[in-house]
Amino acid sequence: MKIKEIGFVAIPVTDIPRARKFYEDVLGLRVSDEMMGGKWIEYAAGDDTLAIANVSETWRPSDQGTGAALEVEDFDSAIRELQDQQVPFAAEPFETPCCHMAVIQDRDGNKLIIHKLKSENEKGVCK
Repeated sequence: MKIKEIGFVAIPVTDIPRARKFYEDVLGLRVSDEMMGGKWIEYAAGDDTLAIANVSETWRPSDQGTGAALEVEDFDSAIRELQDQQVPFAAEPFETPCCHMAVIQDRDGNKLIIHKLKSENEKGVCK
């Protein structure tokens, strides 16, 4: 098998209108497509797609599942905006040799990583 690319990242939610307020109003994402009678919402994030969905009782939110990392232009500004909107942090901002990260949670408890890759001249040893 040869994987060409990530097709999309999908996050299960319990309440689409509430989730849309978070992903659109808090994170600033813009809808690129809406399917399944509004039960599947897609957002363009650069060349990639992030989807939220409430399509099955067997696919439920979890704070232990896969997390999407969202690359931001200005890490400190993004963190301040999230704190101002009282978004819960599962991991406060921290730095690695390669990047700056924080882990936030949406209204269903799903974890999302706010991420800013360091420029080449700022990077330490990245393994």
